[in-house]
Amino acid sequence: MRPQVTTALAPSSTLSAADRCDRCGAQAYVRVTLTSGGELLFCAHHGREHADKLRNIAITIHDETGKLEAAPAESVPAEGDR
Repeated sequence: MRPQVTTALAPSSTLSAADRCDRCGAQAYVRVTLTSGGELLFCAHHGREHADKLRNIAITIHDETGKLEAAPAESVPAEGDR
């Protein structure tokens, strides 16, 4: 009989511009902690693409894709519009 083991997970840190998608190298907005103990990082596109499969193998999914909509980029008039 195996002894029961409990583990505590440290809170996920915020993703930064240095965190890159494991699939394509773009900036990561999704961190997946796997049941096996590993971690995967995905851009918003690949996070959405693989979301269903990831839910089956993840302990946690830390999703910061809301950052993409939170602060709209300032528009700059085109050269001919000035």
